[in-house]
Amino acid sequence: MLGCAHVEPSPCASDRDCKLNRLCDAGRCVWPVDSEHALPSPLVQNGTALPLPQYAIEPAQAMFRFGATHRGRSPFSLPANKPTIWWAFQTAGPIVSSPAIASDGSVLIGSQDDRLYDVARDGALKWSYATGDIIFSSPAVAHDGTIYIGSDDDHLYALAPTDGKPRWAMQLGACPQRVGIGPEASRCDIDAGPTIGPDGVIYTGGDGVYAINPDGTLRWRFTTNGHVSSAPALLPDGTVVAGSQDNEVYGLTPSGQKKWDFHAGADVEPAPAIGDDGTIYIGSDDHKLYALGPDGLLRWAFTTGGDVRSSAAIGNGIIYVGSFDAQLYAVRLDGTLAWSFRSGDRIVSSPLVDAHGAVLFGSQDDRLYCLEPDGHLRWSVELGGDVDSSPALAADGTIFVGSDDHKLYALRAPSSVPSAAGKP
Repeated sequence: MLGCAHVEPSPCASDRDCKLNRLCDAGRCVWPVDSEHALPSPLVQNGTALPLPQYAIEPAQAMFRFGATHRGRSPFSLPANKPTIWWAFQTAGPIVSSPAIASDGSVLIGSQDDRLYDVARDGALKWSYATGDIIFSSPAVAHDGTIYIGSDDDHLYALAPTDGKPRWAMQLGACPQRVGIGPEASRCDIDAGPTIGPDGVIYTGGDGVYAINPDGTLRWRFTTNGHVSSAPALLPDGTVVAGSQDNEVYGLTPSGQKKWDFHAGADVEPAPAIGDDGTIYIGSDDHKLYALGPDGLLRWAFTTGGDVRSSAAIGNGIIYVGSFDAQLYAVRLDGTLAWSFRSGDRIVSSPLVDAHGAVLFGSQDDRLYCLEPDGHLRWSVELGGDVDSSPALAADGTIFVGSDDHKLYALRAPSSVPSAAGKP
């Protein structure tokens, strides 16, 4: 049975027209509901919150939106002039996954050809690892170099950085069909994050929200009534915040118990972004960007003209978010519009804000856009397909981003492209 939590479902002619595992039903993209295989309540001991493990408290090397608060704020600077393609690495499937840059400069990216790739700074393949299904998830790299990646085969993988060999693989959920599309196959997909906490605990989603110890053992799980498709975020007090396709935003204690929930008008698919003051910014398919207090209470809602699946970025007192109405919005901290910029098609890519307030994002018009802090276009670059991947920025200004044309791109300002660089 297909059910739909959309207020205004997206039109479609086939399943291929639907993003993020939705199915085309009677001309509408809908989420397949599977309420039959819910997991038990969060795991605790005698009703008492489990203590956090004493792993080395060191920052992770890389993850989606650059940190556990998912602010999308980079300490580096975007090129002042239009960059050129330094190299393009070819995979065998579309790339929605966002790149992660490891401390040695290599770039990790997942593809819908079922593989995770480790690509050297010059565009050469170091290694690849095949999972059992397509990868929407973005890689995360722990402080010790361990690489975590989720797959639509319902597994979270921990891989060695030198050769990509698995250190462990953990199946999350108990969906009877682990690969392919459909209600049984999609609910347990590990598309979310993963997010690495300051204590080394890994947070991800599937048929709920999961916390995994670095040794691959389950810390806890919290079951939701819909798929959790994006990376959970962490508040300073350890509260775990995650959106779900049951229209809810959840605030969970560090031991996995529900503190609060907030009901949106439709699926909540983006990752939450946490402001400096603890405000939670998150979008929904009800066309709104919400600002919630750390207690889950609504502070304001900003209405766009389409689904909001782009995760928000926070910089210079402005919240930046894209919408299916093809516009990138800059919203002040009080919920009022500062400016908007229209691209040529819907925006799924999550924006990046650089050290000086410039904004970088992709669009389904096949372009990567860089905007000045006031919203004026600095430059744009046309790539070979939809740019749903969220870009990453290296210290030297190199931009890495994936595309639906199956390629991972490295772009640099012309003056910084080495003369012996690989093929564009």
